[in-house]
Amino acid sequence: MEVAVWDTYVTKKDGKTMHFDIIVPSNNKDTNIIFNYGKEYLRTKGLENLEISSKECVFCHIEILKPECEDAIHKKGYFIYEMENCN
Repeated sequence: MEVAVWDTYVTKKDGKTMHFDIIVPSNNKDTNIIFNYGKEYLRTKGLENLEISSKECVFCHIEILKPECEDAIHKKGYFIYEMENCN
């Protein structure tokens, strides 16, 4: 399965930039759904008031689904790959 990777940068209230990827099936091109996945993830971090839009989240590339993402993609429709300042 091919997935689309959406590169996301969100500035937290402490000024640090949170960097993560939202990974979705490549046929999902609805940015409202993709941004909502990002907002859902931010809520799990207690950051429900942060904005995600085309300014913070952009399509990056298509890749083959990695095994560590597969379960989340099938259950929730997306996977979050945390990179910087996500904890």
